Amino acid sequence: MKIACSPTASQTIQFAASELETYLTKMLPSTSGLTFQLAASSQEPLDGFSVKIGPDGGEISGVNDRSVLLGVYDYLHHLGCRFLGPGKDCEVVPTISMQSIPADYTKRASFRHRGVCIEGADSRENILAFIDWLPKLGYNSFFFQFKVPFAFLARWYQHQGNPYLQPKPYSVEDAQKDTADLEGELKKRGLLLHKAGHGWTGEVLGYETVSWDQERSPLTPEKQAMTAEIAGRRELWQGSPANTNLCFHNGDSIDIFADLVVQYAKSNPAVDYLHVWLADEYNNVCECCGCRQTTPSDQYVSLLNEIDRRLTAEKLSTRIVFLLYQELLWPPTKEKLENPDRFVLMFAPISRTFEASYDLSGPEVPIPAFERNHIVLPTNLQENLAFLRGWQQLFHGDSFVYDYPLGRAHYGDFGYVHIARVISSDIKQLHKMGLDGYISCQELRVVFPNALPNYVMGYTLFDESADPQALIQEYFSAAYGERADQVLSYLNELSTLSSCDYLNGKGARTDPAIAERMEQISRLCQSASLDVPKDGSPLFWEILQYHREYILALSRAMGALAGGDAQQAAAGWYEMRDLICKNEQKYQPYLDVYRILEVTRKYTGFPLSEE
Repeated sequence: MKIACSPTASQTIQFAASELETYLTKMLPSTSGLTFQLAASSQEPLDGFSVKIGPDGGEISGVNDRSVLLGVYDYLHHLGCRFLGPGKDCEVVPTISMQSIPADYTKRASFRHRGVCIEGADSRENILAFIDWLPKLGYNSFFFQFKVPFAFLARWYQHQGNPYLQPKPYSVEDAQKDTADLEGELKKRGLLLHKAGHGWTGEVLGYETVSWDQERSPLTPEKQAMTAEIAGRRELWQGSPANTNLCFHNGDSIDIFADLVVQYAKSNPAVDYLHVWLADEYNNVCECCGCRQTTPSDQYVSLLNEIDRRLTAEKLSTRIVFLLYQELLWPPTKEKLENPDRFVLMFAPISRTFEASYDLSGPEVPIPAFERNHIVLPTNLQENLAFLRGWQQLFHGDSFVYDYPLGRAHYGDFGYVHIARVISSDIKQLHKMGLDGYISCQELRVVFPNALPNYVMGYTLFDESADPQALIQEYFSAAYGERADQVLSYLNELSTLSSCDYLNGKGARTDPAIAERMEQISRLCQSASLDVPKDGSPLFWEILQYHREYILALSRAMGALAGGDAQQAAAGWYEMRDLICKNEQKYQPYLDVYRILEVTRKYTGFPLSEE
């Protein structure tokens, strides 16, 4: 087999050639006589590719280097490869005949922005496996939160939340080295790099802010004057620099903030999208007399304009992503972005429900009045969309949604079928919402019971017309073989009986209907036949069997909570914790133990003792 590309081809196209050769060598009895040409016709931003293969080979071309790699993976998918999750263990690579080789088709991406943002607790290997998986499903972006994603790596290496694993030392310097290596792998695949977001406010106050952790070092008097005044006090919000808002009536806050952004942009030209956000908490904005004369969003837009002026003066073309989140959901009343081409709007409806998809059919609702430090975040989908429409009246540039189906809500969907369908429906409505894509803020270890939601997300973001049921059937057939329909029926029923909202703290904690549904789930798990068949993926069957043990434990705990039995609810939670903590090493790539424990502690409402 010969795979030709230009002598000056980028590392992305060279990597695409290597991947095509590797997989076809596994799939075909012989590759003798096959010749392929890989080429990028231009460097257009919106991905697209053409596959023209005959009996003896042919050409895979793309509108940019990344698209060539996407075309290679799509062609392999066309030949029967199934990339069911991060890592080689999750792949299904069939044996095919030479007669299967021919293909002739062209595809164009439906959306510009198609990516995932890191969350949870992750090893280097977890992140690399996920980055490697992204283009196989048609994604084009990855987002490292903070300037260095130390928080997410440290959670794993320090085994936070797992009393059965010995913590290992892991420093910010370790994270910087690992991040540099991972960004190299990302760029090798031509993926777009998003960075920062959280941490800027802490940096302004003089702290190296790479997590939400509390800070022991006191503020200097100069820096204290830059913090938000709340109830007459200026201090770190609950001890966390990342969660502390600034006083933007103080000109030093704006000057230092803007300079930090510009210096970072100058030093990091590989960053394609630089996120500039404020504090990661709400109802803690400045109450001083000067700040009360305006709104947080007006102050935010003024800050963004100052950053733009300084970037322009430095002749930097860095794209800045600004955030509609918490107080910043309320549109500004006076200020507008002076150079909209610099900016990308990111709509982040973190408080929304995932019991249903975006609802564009109902009547428009008004934006509620802004009450400084007394806002209530919207759960209703129509309310969330009202904020987006308000901003869209002022900004008509590039935009995408930053959503959270696999950040917390998915733990409440025990079968993952419901959340996959919500994701599909949400994506299909993005153009009607005036948005050009989707970045999922999520854990990377989300293969429990399988990775169907990300599978549906990736393929639907590339082609919004993708049939969710066809993707589900394709996935289950590859993972579970001849018993795919039986497993789908089982997991679909689990999804129907479980509740994304209840696990995430929405609604009353004592709920007889939820208690009854948890009892039905226990009976369903106990009666399900999960004997491994001769075909399908042994790995996914093993995960499914372990998943049943986990759901039995979690449903018993949630049933007791919903039934009002606090003592049994707490005991059930500890039983569930012991099960997943003791098994974490064995099933580490598939379930983020840190995150499910954090979510159930913080949101579900289990009455747990302090440890």
